[in-house]
Amino acid sequence: MNAATGEGLRLNDRVTLHYRIRCLEQEISSTFETGPETFVLGQGEIDPRLELCLTGLETGDHRLFQLEPWQAFGERHEDLVQTLPRSDFPADMELLVDHTVEFEVPSGDTMQGRILELDADNVRLDFNHPLAGLPIEFEVTILDIAKRDSHVD
Repeated sequence: MNAATGEGLRLNDRVTLHYRIRCLEQEISSTFETGPETFVLGQGEIDPRLELCLTGLETGDHRLFQLEPWQAFGERHEDLVQTLPRSDFPADMELLVDHTVEFEVPSGDTMQGRILELDADNVRLDFNHPLAGLPIEFEVTILDIAKRDSHVD
């Protein structure tokens, strides 16, 4: 079903769109050249702050959002920069400055951090989102909206 109902995009609707994310004049990600993306709004497939920009849009809408850090990927938090012992990492894991590493924490969740510094004993990591603290430009074109089942709330 299309968004011809006039309700616009809302939670649990499946949306097909093109998007572009730019930061400080640099393109970070774009689907305009590679093909559209489809996801369900509210399922955590994109950052919830970006989802807010999409709410209420209709098929055919093209928007360009200028977002401050708090509206996009959040502010930087220095407490998310941590130093961990090298022994916390698998011995066969290649550790390189400015690379991202991923590892499982005791809760079973996966953490990603960018390596800032290395020495013989420690690894200094930044767990902030790479775009945290930066303004972004979020451009979207809504291609199709499949409305959620009206019996599900």
